[in-house]
Amino acid sequence: MNAPTLSAGRAQGLTGHALVAILAGGLLAGTLDVGAAALINLLDPRIILRFIAGGVLGREALQGGAAAEWLGLFLQWGMSLVIAAIFVAAALRLHWMTERWISTGLAYGVVVFVVMNYVVMPLSAWQRINHFSPSKFIENLAAMLLFGLIVSFAAHRCLGAARKR
Repeated sequence: MNAPTLSAGRAQGLTGHALVAILAGGLLAGTLDVGAAALINLLDPRIILRFIAGGVLGREALQGGAAAEWLGLFLQWGMSLVIAAIFVAAALRLHWMTERWISTGLAYGVVVFVVMNYVVMPLSAWQRINHFSPSKFIENLAAMLLFGLIVSFAAHRCLGAARKR
């Protein structure tokens, strides 16, 4: 027995919806993440963007001006789009991820939190693992849970609608 296949038009439509899910989820989550970091740390969002640029430039980014801030924004959006693309790619194969978008979004937020803090940060120019106070740990984890929910919701809305057609 053969597995069901999508028609070319339907597959192309699903691909278009996947792209929208990646762009909408990634850019919205990434932008709100900068705002959340600013609120958690009581810093100007431009300083947060310099810290992000510091992942590539190191400490010098903190003295940088608009160029470092723009670099930080593009790095943030780039990472956010990759994170969203990974979720959407999985959701294209595992339909239950968009049906149970809240639980998968929360779980994905935990994964993103762990990877960013314990893999990406040590490999960045900062070369460190974040050490959080209990309250900062909860605040930062909550921000990543929100990030995961936004990405998951975008996939739910875009892919779920495309599958129902």
